[in-house]
Amino acid sequence: MALTEDEPVVKPYHEDLWAQLNDANSAPVELSLDLLDSLHQRWMLLLNSLGPAELARAFRHPAMGLVTLEKNVALYAWHGRHHVARITSLQSRMGWI
Repeated sequence: MALTEDEPVVKPYHEDLWAQLNDANSAPVELSLDLLDSLHQRWMLLLNSLGPAELARAFRHPAMGLVTLEKNVALYAWHGRHHVARITSLQSRMGWI
């Protein structure tokens, strides 16, 4: 939205409530992994096409205020690494490796 609108306001959601929905609890995990893989492939095409002016565009988050796309990409990258670390830590603790 920040690429096509001037400082749009984004609406956060309650991740804990989404995680309780039927599809989150009954669908094979591969569906979510495939979805993320496809999304990330599209994002890489888009992000690799952006220049400094586009990365400086911003959106407004109710809790975080004004967020540039550059900052949001960095936050998302950190978030992904954080999740991977939690998963690999769990694998190690459970002896799944």
